[in-house]
Amino acid sequence: MHRVWYVIGVLLVLAGLVHLGVLVVDGGPWEGAVSWRKPFTFGVSFGLSVLTLTWVAQFVRLRARSFVLGAFAVAATLEVALITLQAWRGVPSHFNMETPFDTAVARALAVGGGVLIAIAITLTVAAFRSDPGVPPSTRLAVRAGFATLLAAMAFGGIMIARGVFEVMTGNQQLAYTVATALKPAHAVFMHGVLLLPALSWLLSRTLPSEQARLRWIRLATWLYVAVAGAVAALALAGVTIVTPSTASVLSAGAVSALAIAALALAWLNRPPRPAPAPSGSRPEKVAH
Repeated sequence: MHRVWYVIGVLLVLAGLVHLGVLVVDGGPWEGAVSWRKPFTFGVSFGLSVLTLTWVAQFVRLRARSFVLGAFAVAATLEVALITLQAWRGVPSHFNMETPFDTAVARALAVGGGVLIAIAITLTVAAFRSDPGVPPSTRLAVRAGFATLLAAMAFGGIMIARGVFEVMTGNQQLAYTVATALKPAHAVFMHGVLLLPALSWLLSRTLPSEQARLRWIRLATWLYVAVAGAVAALALAGVTIVTPSTASVLSAGAVSALAIAALALAWLNRPPRPAPAPSGSRPEKVAH
């Protein structure tokens, strides 16, 4: 089943990239609740998340692994599909209660978000279970990655709560504004679960000493948490160097690009496979 989740992840990324092309061709605003940016960013981000969790879950002791990953892939697909649908309809997706259909979409997105948070919590708890078969450096990278994913989910939950509060108090338009302020904090923590395990994977192929790998992962974890914490602090303080949407794309893009680069380097530095024995060859006799 893991291949199915990988395929879904790839398709979500491709769907996001297609909508980047639509944005380039069709134009329209980059910011705002009605923009081609939303299906682009959500498609790529959720696609990477599905690919990441499917890969990283192999380092986690979890009996119902296939079910949990499947639920995450289905919930992520639902989120991207509904956001894309609303983008093509030219209406906001989140917090949109203008019509019964829009209300149903907004509530479905909220339910999907709740499922994603529950799965993130489940995987994080499982990651902190003892597993002697996983090297300490990899175990630290996975645990730190899931912890930062939970931080991203927490900021996402705060964004949703802020928006829903404004909708319930009759401030429909204000909901789209207040919910975006924490986008950079949500984005910068989102893909640490890809970055840190990818770095661990690279080090396992380039650095023989496990103790040295562990030191590097500790350093990388503290650096990542420091940078992400600074971004989050600025977002909480309302300091905007660039717009929240642009900052979120830059934050998520930088973390994801570093992780993908680490995976690429590990693949390029993989040890060569031994050459297969010639067909029909016989093993040499050992002289006694």
